[in-house]
Amino acid sequence: MILKRHLSFAAWLTSAALACAASAALAQTPAPAAAPAEEPDTLILSDTLNYDDVKKESVFTGNVLMTRGLMTLRSDKLTMREDAQGFQYGTATVAPGELVFIRQENPEKFEVLEARGVRAEYDGKAETVEMIGKAVVTRFICGQPFDNVKGQRVIYHQKNSTYEAYGGADSAAPGGRVRSLARPQAKADAAIAECKKKSAPRK
Repeated sequence: MILKRHLSFAAWLTSAALACAASAALAQTPAPAAAPAEEPDTLILSDTLNYDDVKKESVFTGNVLMTRGLMTLRSDKLTMREDAQGFQYGTATVAPGELVFIRQENPEKFEVLEARGVRAEYDGKAETVEMIGKAVVTRFICGQPFDNVKGQRVIYHQKNSTYEAYGGADSAAPGGRVRSLARPQAKADAAIAECKKKSAPRK
């Protein structure tokens, strides 16, 4: 199913794929009319790194931790490459029994987005982010869980801010189905208002 959700997946593997620390090549896309926003620094920690300049591919392995701005990714292996047109692609995987973890914070909205899956993939050309295998995506507001989607695959489309969820044998939901839970927007607004009240400086 395709659901209209304005969840900020765009900062996840978009950030990962565009920020290959070992690659000096930049995506060959037309420059926007307006000056682009300054890109945040990217830090990738791992036990090993192998970079192939011919393939334009970097492979980070062992306790991989990537941080870029307010986004964090944890995996056992992170492979990033660039095609001849300059489009970026990334794949994060883990050892059997583990899950890739991605966390994106949005302090202005008191929002945190967390995703887990056996594998995470970014396709810069299609502008999609996909969590594959026991996929779970949860949006927290002021520390409280709100929207939650479970399935075998959850795909986010950056172009139109929609995502798809599919069931299957490796779904995180019972019976191999898709499970989607969304709390009313009024509750989300109330939680945000409460957070604002708590964070306001005391006079």
